[in-house]
Amino acid sequence: MSAESATAIPRGQVDLLDFIDFSGVECLNQSTSHSLSNAIKQGYREDDGLILESDADEQLLIHIPFNQVIKLHSIAIKGPEEDGPKTVKLFSNKEHMGFSNVNDYPPSDTVVLSPDTLKVDTIFSPCSNDVDGKPVVLKYVKFQNVRSLTIFIEDNQLESEITKVQKISLFGTTVETTDMKSLKKIEDH
Repeated sequence: MSAESATAIPRGQVDLLDFIDFSGVECLNQSTSHSLSNAIKQGYREDDGLILESDADEQLLIHIPFNQVIKLHSIAIKGPEEDGPKTVKLFSNKEHMGFSNVNDYPPSDTVVLSPDTLKVDTIFSPCSNDVDGKPVVLKYVKFQNVRSLTIFIEDNQLESEITKVQKISLFGTTVETTDMKSLKKIEDH
């Protein structure tokens, strides 16, 4: 899917930041001084001086678990035009992925970002909050029952050795699930 088809976030979709289980978030190949929390945590991701940066090469593998089941609608990634991500593969509910096996699984969706997609100039409606990076609508049918999301940033815009990400935003809705503990047993009469 090309990022050129990006549109505004439809009414009802929210920033899923509050539903991320930060205790299980991990990022492979991140620089120790420029970690993932800079790109996804509230307060950090709004500071343009803080970035996520790759370490040994241009690739990053990010695992984000959620504290409840979500429906993922779109993703927005902000980054520098030169070193920002280009090819981004998204995997729904794939646990324990590493660089050695990431190509063994077909991605739920693949997004090719352009330098224009990484810029700040999109208004998030209906709340009129600024969104950094243009939201890219995903194959919504593939992200209906998401417990975790793995993001594989395969390369960057200029194919340089280091990829830089300023902000990652995920948009969607929560899935209403039945709380089995709150159900009462019906007794036979």
